[in-house]
Amino acid sequence: MTLSAADILQLTGGVLVQPSRVDEVPTIAGVAPLADAGPGEASFLGNEKYYKDYVATNASLVLVPPGVPDKPQGVALVEVENPSLAFNALVDVFLKVGNDFKPGIHPSAIVDPTAQVDASQVRVQAGAVIEAGASVGAGTDIGPGCVIGKHVRIGDRCRLYARVVVRERCILGNDVVVQPGAVIGSDGFGFLLNKETGRYETVDQVGIVVIEDHVDIGANTTIDRARFGRTVVGEGSKIDNLVQIGHNVTIGKHTVIVSQSGIAGSSHLGNYVTVAAQCGIAGHLHIGDQAILAARTGVMADLQGGQPYWGSPSAPFKEAMKQAAALRKLPEALKAMQALKREAEELRSRLSKRKFF
Repeated sequence: MTLSAADILQLTGGVLVQPSRVDEVPTIAGVAPLADAGPGEASFLGNEKYYKDYVATNASLVLVPPGVPDKPQGVALVEVENPSLAFNALVDVFLKVGNDFKPGIHPSAIVDPTAQVDASQVRVQAGAVIEAGASVGAGTDIGPGCVIGKHVRIGDRCRLYARVVVRERCILGNDVVVQPGAVIGSDGFGFLLNKETGRYETVDQVGIVVIEDHVDIGANTTIDRARFGRTVVGEGSKIDNLVQIGHNVTIGKHTVIVSQSGIAGSSHLGNYVTVAAQCGIAGHLHIGDQAILAARTGVMADLQGGQPYWGSPSAPFKEAMKQAAALRKLPEALKAMQALKREAEELRSRLSKRKFF
C-alpha cells in the first residue's frame, strides 16, 4: 500500500509547499514519528517541542502548520491547519490495510442460540461468551475472552478488545471502541448501613449503561450501571484508561476524561468538558459545558462551564494559581511572623521593666 502526493493532499486537504510539483514527491509507504521516520515514510510537526526532530528528519514527507520558517532540503512539506489531525487520516489508511477483520465465530466461542449474531458480518474471537437475547451489529469485532451479557445491544462497527465485559441489558451505539479489561455495567457502589444489625446492606442496582456513538473507552475503565434508569456516556466522548464512572452519572457529548479520574454517582458533566488526570468529582454535582479541570482537581461543588479550574477544593484556575503561589511563600511568611513575635515579646519585656511614675 502506497500513497502518492495527490492522495495525501486529498486526504488531508493540505497544500504542497515543497517541492513545487506533486510528481516530484516520492510515494509514501508508511508513517512514523519525526525522529524515527525514514525514506518512504510520512510524519508531522504538531508540537514545537519536536522542532529539532523536524529540522533533522529523514522522512520523505512532513505535514506542517502554515508558515513554518525552516524547510529541510529533500523533504516534501504539506501545510495543513492541524498537522496531528491530518496525520491521523494517513494513519487510518495504513491501519485499515493491516486490519485482519474476517467475519466468523471462533469454535471456542459460546454464543447463545437466542442471541442475534450474524456470523457473516460479525467476528467473535476465541473464548468469547455472548449470552441469551444479546444482539451484535454488522462489522462489530468481539475480542478474545469478552463476555456480553443477556439482552445487551451492541451497534455496528464496534471493536471490543480482549476481556471486555458488558453486563446485562446495557447498550452500546455504533463505532464504539472498548480497550482490554474494561467493564461496562458493573454494579454501582450502593450500600446502606442497617443500624439494627450493624451491617451494610446491598442496594440493588437495576438500571443500565448507555454508550452513545463514536465513544472510546480505555483499558480497565469501569462504568457502573444506574441504580435506576441510565448511566450515560454521550456521543464522541473519549475516556482514558483506569477511569471510574459511578452509577447514574451523565456525561455529555465530546467530553474527555483522562486516566485515574473518578466521578461519583449522579453527577452530570456537560458537552466538551475536559477532565485531566487524577481528578475527583463528588456525587450529585453539575459541571457546565466546556469546563476544563486541570490535573488532580477535586470538585466538591457545581462548576460553571467555559473556564478552567484547578486545586482541591476546585477554584477558577487563576485564583487557584494565586493560592498555590501564596502557599509556596508560607514558610517564609511563618519565619517572618515568628521574628515579629520575638520582637514583640522582647519589647513587651522591656516595657514591663520600665517605671513610668
